[in-house]
This record gives sequence, C-alpha cells and structure tokens, in this order.
Amino acid sequence: MRFVSLIKAAGLLALTANLAVAQEKPAELKVGITTFLSGAASVFGVPGKAAADLLIEEMNAAGGIGGVKVAPTYIDEGVGGDKMLSEYRRLVQEQGVRTFLASISSGSCNTIAPVAEDLKVLNVMWDCGTEKILEDRRYKYVVRTQGNATTEMVATVLYLMKTRPKFSTIAVVNQDYAWGRDSWEIFLTTLKVFLPDVKVVAEMFPKLGAPDFSTEISRLQALRPDVILSTAWGGDLDTFVRQGSQRGLFKLGSTLVLPLAESSLERLGAAMPEGVIVGARGDHYFLHPETRDDPKHKAFVEKFRAKTGAYPIYPAYHMAQALTGLKTGYETAMKANGGKWPSVEQVADAIRGMEFKAFGGTVKMREDGQGLEDQMLGLTKKVPEYPFMVMDKMMLVPGALVTTPVGSKSVEWVKTIKPAILQDSQLKMFDQR
Repeated sequence: MRFVSLIKAAGLLALTANLAVAQEKPAELKVGITTFLSGAASVFGVPGKAAADLLIEEMNAAGGIGGVKVAPTYIDEGVGGDKMLSEYRRLVQEQGVRTFLASISSGSCNTIAPVAEDLKVLNVMWDCGTEKILEDRRYKYVVRTQGNATTEMVATVLYLMKTRPKFSTIAVVNQDYAWGRDSWEIFLTTLKVFLPDVKVVAEMFPKLGAPDFSTEISRLQALRPDVILSTAWGGDLDTFVRQGSQRGLFKLGSTLVLPLAESSLERLGAAMPEGVIVGARGDHYFLHPETRDDPKHKAFVEKFRAKTGAYPIYPAYHMAQALTGLKTGYETAMKANGGKWPSVEQVADAIRGMEFKAFGGTVKMREDGQGLEDQMLGLTKKVPEYPFMVMDKMMLVPGALVTTPVGSKSVEWVKTIKPAILQDSQLKMFDQR
C-alpha cells in the first residue's frame, strides 16, 4: 500500500510540476498564419506574408510579445480547404501551436472557426469579411481584428449616395462563394434604404478564379446600367478590370464601384480608369490623409517597399492590425494575470473590450469578438507622382456607425438605417494632396 501511495504522490508531484511549468513563459510563441501563397488570391496573400515577416522581425528585435519571440508557420490557403484544414490540425496536434492568424478567404474562415473552437486554440481572423461567422454563433476562441462585410458594404453605399445620389439601375459581378453572395445581399439591402425603387438589371456570379469575363462584359455593355458593382478581389478583380478596359466597358458612362480595389491600384496601373469608387477594406492606405505623415506609418511604407518593390495594400495593413492586436491581447492578459504568461483563454478574454492601433485608426474590440474598424473610400485619380491611380475625394466612416450591433443580424439591421445618416458629422471628407 505504501508503494502505491508513493506512486500516487510521485504522480501528484509530477502534475504539480507540469502545472508550474505551464505558468512559465514559453521559449517562443508559435503562431500559425494562413494566407494565399499560390493561386489568384496570392496577389495579396503574398503581401500579407511579407508584412508579417517584416513586422514579426521588428517585434522580435524589440523583445517579442511579453518578452517571448514569435515563431510563425505559414499555411497556404491556395491548396484548398481540406488540405489547409489538415495542416491547421497538424500544427495544433503535432507542433503544439495554440495561436493562429486565419484567414483571408471567407470560405476558409467559415471552415476554420468551429474547428478552432473545438481545438480550443486562439484564432484571430485577420482578413476574411463574412459577417455571419460572429453573428450566427458566439465563440470563445475566435475573434476578428477588423471590420466585416456589413461595415464595408454600408460604408460603400454611403459613399455612393454622397457622390451619386440619383440613379435607377445597377448590375453586380461578384465571385460565386460566401463573400460574393453575402456582400451583395448586404449592399443591395442597404441601398434600398436610400433608393427603394432601384432596379437590379443583372446579377452575375462567375466562379472564383474565373479567367475570362467576356460573357459578363458583353452583358453589361448591352444593359448599360447606371452603376456596376463588383466586390471581387485579388486576381479576379484585376482580370475583370483589365478585360473591361480592353473592351471599352468603362467608357459607357456607368459608375464603377469596387469596394476592394485599393489592393489592385498599383498592379492595374493605366488599366484602371479615373472616377471609379474604390474602397480600402478599412482605413488602409499608404496615402491615408490622417496618417501618411506619421513617422511609424512612413517607416512601415518605406520598409515594405524596400522589401517587396511595391506599396503596402490592405492585406498588409490587416496583418499589421492582427499582429498588433495579438500583442496587445497577450500583454493585456499578462498584466491582468500578475505578469505571468497567460493561457489562450485569458488572451481571448483580454482581446474583447480592448483598443489598439496599427497604422490606421484605433480598432475597438467588442464583446462578441468583432473589431470596429473605420472605413475609407475614394475616387480614382491620375496624378503625376505615381504611375497608377490614387484615391481622391476620400471619405472616412467610423466603424461604430456602420457595424451591426451585438446580438443583431446584418440583413435585418441595415433595414433600420435612416437616410439622415448621410448628414452625420462623423463622415469626414478629404482631397488627395
């Protein structure tokens, strides 16, 4: 019996020792990061990775997070959902990764969020836009350090109504998956608050990664809608604009609205026409009217350009927000934990309610894990300083003004928006300089 008691005592001591070790700072903070490293979406998945590499290197040089250096491992979203999820699980189960920044695609986030919750790993959604994830279910381990489709689409409608308040027809060309469908639903529902009689003359949903938009362009040329909307992104958006430009689509007088086009301006160059409404999926822009002269922002732009040969685009800024939010979350949790290294549960709790700032405006995290991120839109303009279009007539929209309240559903909430919102003094307008 005494032998058994000794074994039990030894086991208890070992467990106590393990728990003690668990409270100590790890040798490194392993962080899994999903981004598109291949495929059409790599045109901003790769810049997202470049920003992460640059910022993590700087972060580690300054002591890391709470004195612990960050060790990233990247997962390519371009391999497809099944393979991506398999690699995600492998990092958790074989390498002990408990913290992730995932993902770009709304489809990827829909896939990963419930798995992260089941695995009890902290998952910061760093770029995906679908609003339904945090509206349809309350998560403990899943948060988002930026706005969502509702935030972005409502802000786009406000800008459209500010710059072109009267029109009667609209057509949409969106990618056929969660983001394309959801963003169009929110956009149209919001638009009808201001223009209840607007006529939708075409709804076109080409597949994700489509190489040819001839059918869609021909139909638009025949219909000549007052407004053409596309919330497409990455290589798909680039292809649509290039082919549309080549075939004269943008000379018909339609107002082109591209809420995600900030990321394509430099790549498209002269193929992007003037006078297009473009959005930055947040207030992310290297010529941001309020932060372009901020020393830290200027240094980031210069280092990013030296590293990549290009100016940073919104995925780079979203990555900066996610890493800044992660660092703030860990250090907030450590402070609340008496300086001890926190659990991922404590970090997830600390993130809710905190505020942080990267290179744009201040992001406020809500109790449901959703970040409130200001939005910026503008009109494309040709200037001699750059060989590509820049944003002019920019408008900044506070995130809190255009984000669905906690506990509400976006499709229903946007119906309650009042046209008087267009006169809100919080809407700031800026000219390009």
